Amino acid sequence: MRFRTLAAAGLALLSLLPSIGAQAQASADDGRKLFVDGVAPLPACALCHALKKAGASGQIGPDLDDLRPDADRVEKAMRNGIGPMPSFKTLTEVQIKTLAAYVAAAAGAP
Repeated sequence: MRFRTLAAAGLALLSLLPSIGAQAQASADDGRKLFVDGVAPLPACALCHALKKAGASGQIGPDLDDLRPDADRVEKAMRNGIGPMPSFKTLTEVQIKTLAAYVAAAAGAP
C-alpha cells in the first residue's frame, strides 16, 4: 500500500516536468524579447549592448558576452542605472527579473 502511494506521488511529480521545462523556455523567450525589442518608451538593451545569443551588436554599453554579469548585477544596473545607462524603474518586477535571468544565462555568467 505504501509503495503504491509513493509510486503515485512520484508519477505525479514526473508529470510536472514538461510544464516546468515549458515555463523555463517561456521565460527565456520573454527575456530575449525584452532584450531585443524593449518596452516602450524605453530603448531595447540590444541598442547599446552586444550579446551574441540575442543577435545584438550594440557598441555603446559593455559587451555582455565579455562582462558575463550575474542576474543580481544586471538587476542592480537596471534599477539604479550605471554610467550613461539610465535606470529602468518603469519595468515591472517580473520584467526586470526575467530580463536579468536571460542576460546572465545568455552571457554565460559564472
